[in-house]
Amino acid sequence: MACDLTKGRIVPCRDSVGGIAEVYFVDYGDITSFTLSDDEITDCEGTFDAYQYLVKGNSSLTQNVTASRENGTVFFEQVLELTLPKMSKEDNKELKLLAYGRPQIVVVDYNGNAFMMGREHGCDVTGGTVVTGAAMGDLSGYTLSFSAMELAPANFIASPAAGNPFSGLSSATETIVAGADF
Repeated sequence: MACDLTKGRIVPCRDSVGGIAEVYFVDYGDITSFTLSDDEITDCEGTFDAYQYLVKGNSSLTQNVTASRENGTVFFEQVLELTLPKMSKEDNKELKLLAYGRPQIVVVDYNGNAFMMGREHGCDVTGGTVVTGAAMGDLSGYTLSFSAMELAPANFIASPAAGNPFSGLSSATETIVAGADF
């Protein structure tokens, strides 16, 4: 049976940290196919731009398992919470486009792992704020929530490099559009 377990797990070393370093947005449909090996993305095809957003603190990726014994179903809700300090008219325009679209999102954590959210169905903006803050030390900027519902957790991407999580995918023709300061 395909659901049989294949191995156990020990308590791992304490050599990882939490947090997201950067995210990359790709317009849904620009990546035309994926090659998976052992649930890891080892290649993809397509010519696409990947828009880099550097993030620091207060951003996270959470994957919720939703299962129903009665219905015999399981799916994974991939939720990305982003905090983007400082507002600009240029950011307003781009964030509006993100909300209108259904991008695929690559999340890179501080451990060097890269994960593809919304591989099959894309990601939707499900909420957020544009906030000025009330006190001098408050956030003046944006918070955005993205959600994807997929059959599996966000896939690891094989061999990501600093500044280009697609570098290990030989069939991809990607252009990294570096983050800009407005």
